[in-house]
Amino acid sequence: MTSAVTFESISPADFFYRNRSIAGFDNNMRALYTAVRELVENSLDACEDGGFLPTIDVKLKEVSSNWFKLRVEDNGIGVPRDHILPAFGQILYGSKYEHKQARGRFGLGGKMAFLFGQITTSEPLHVSSAPAGGEHVFEVTLRQDIEENKPELMKWERRKNRDDKHGCTLEFTLEGNWRSAKRYIIDYVQQTALITPYASLSFTEPDGTVHKYKRSVRTLPPPPQPVNPHPKGMDIEQLSRIVEVTKTKDMVTFLRTHFHRVGPKTAKAFLKTINMSFSQDPRALKPNDLVKIARGLEKFDKWLPPDARVLSPLGTKLLEKGIRSTLNPEFVQVTQRPPNSYGGHPFIVECGLAYGGDVPMKESIIIYRFANRIPLIFDEYKDVAAKVVRAIPWSRYRIRPGMPIAAFVAVVSTKIPFKTAGKEFIADLNELEYDIRMGLMECARSLKGHLRQKEKVQRERVRASVYEKYLPIIARDIAALAGKRKVPETKSLVQSALTISLEGGEEVIEVPPPEEGLLEETPPVVENPEEMEETEEE
Repeated sequence: MTSAVTFESISPADFFYRNRSIAGFDNNMRALYTAVRELVENSLDACEDGGFLPTIDVKLKEVSSNWFKLRVEDNGIGVPRDHILPAFGQILYGSKYEHKQARGRFGLGGKMAFLFGQITTSEPLHVSSAPAGGEHVFEVTLRQDIEENKPELMKWERRKNRDDKHGCTLEFTLEGNWRSAKRYIIDYVQQTALITPYASLSFTEPDGTVHKYKRSVRTLPPPPQPVNPHPKGMDIEQLSRIVEVTKTKDMVTFLRTHFHRVGPKTAKAFLKTINMSFSQDPRALKPNDLVKIARGLEKFDKWLPPDARVLSPLGTKLLEKGIRSTLNPEFVQVTQRPPNSYGGHPFIVECGLAYGGDVPMKESIIIYRFANRIPLIFDEYKDVAAKVVRAIPWSRYRIRPGMPIAAFVAVVSTKIPFKTAGKEFIADLNELEYDIRMGLMECARSLKGHLRQKEKVQRERVRASVYEKYLPIIARDIAALAGKRKVPETKSLVQSALTISLEGGEEVIEVPPPEEGLLEETPPVVENPEEMEETEEE
């Protein structure tokens, strides 16, 4: 009997064409936002990989109803001649498969934007690439062959690089909904400027409005260094691939050569726990041996933690600079947690709190989330950072609803634990949750001291205003009773008393007037909260 079922295989490009919502291209609003985000991220990575201070120019122009031409220009390392066609025309081809921190991971996002543009407008992609250190600029026009997952070359030109420039310019047309996507794209550009204060960013809206963010520092974070995978969390397939390419002849050397931070003592201690000979040739391992090793790697608890060199956190100085240059707050406190890991993947959490200035006043704390220096705009409520912020008892730190306060949580890792392929919110792993909570509480303690001093200033200012009102009258009447014509000057006396009260005799300049509502009853503060906080951290 002949089966009526038809079997076939499809290319990766065809798969993502049929399932483009996986990559964030499920509707015209989201597609326009995702296209801008993916291309800006690629440009930032290209600049940082070459050690160049990023200068990125993004232009969005409406060419017809709901058709937009997107142009992104950067000063990065450019794409070498032999890689231009597959880099832009082949899904899952890229330069980000090393075991190190990177914004993108799969060579997918940018090419999905080009594919979406092609299937919605039938327009090709134009690429201008000037490789750093090269003599030529390559002008290329191409399309994607979706069924075969390969590029279709339409035009190729080469010209002399007379200006000695480097970088890449991409231009293509796609369908989009600017009215719905506008606020998300503008928020993304602003938050990108915040988390990359060393970058100069420019975004031009379809109506010609230009948003410019000049770099406020000229220092790049230290680049991440590629390292071997950590043994914790190694699965059987990864182990099998390493065995296939190894040239080592014994298990001790095998573990030391192919895994991160494994020395001879640790290797031997591990092999003893799984009853395997030190001299076992790894190339002769059987499938059952691989299963035993993979299980043992996960259970062994004496592995050293991952080395933080594989990561590139922004750093507290640059993070504070980015917050100040973007929001101009009255108070900022930032902190960086020690390196940690989950499932063998290293990560570092940086946290910050900002108060006042241009921080909007909202009923709840505003949360800025970043993953490998990527702003996360959507699905905030599902993110681990939002979960932690909701759980912290903020009244303990004199923080009340309606205050202009923003929280910042930045996570860097070789593998961000996103819960969806759209890369919009981070899973609530215990390790991440703990570090975020401790980082925010540390910042909150500093903010509490600032708010306490601010409240004291307001109370003393109110008391001084009473003296300023009645002391001249008292001084006038006393002078009259004493038969003195000259009434003593009282203003400097009030200011002197205020100075002594606030600063212990130091000069106080421009003491602010009391803010409306600041003298209302504050929430109850527990006695000795530091002890409670230390208990929680333990």
